[in-house]
Amino acid sequence: MFDKMKQLMDMKKQADRLKKELDAVTLDITEVKGIKIAITGAQEIRSIEIDEMFLSPANKKRLESDLMRSLNAATKKVQQVAAQKMMAAMPGLQ
Repeated sequence: MFDKMKQLMDMKKQADRLKKELDAVTLDITEVKGIKIAITGAQEIRSIEIDEMFLSPANKKRLESDLMRSLNAATKKVQQVAAQKMMAAMPGLQ
């Protein structure tokens, strides 16, 4: 029973360490030309930079579409980074 408790405590420590590592990672995603998104490993958007060419009422639909595509790409990339870090931190999961 104590072995199981120790294993659980070790796993919690690894998970806490992994969370800190992911919080410290920031990725700059430029999936769509003219849109740059900075996102942390914890999937928190830090900033969005939009080129002035998108900032007109005529480009509203295109901006919305491109922004959604960029946010989805940023989320997917950060999930891949998190999965890689998790596999490295917990080799027993592979």
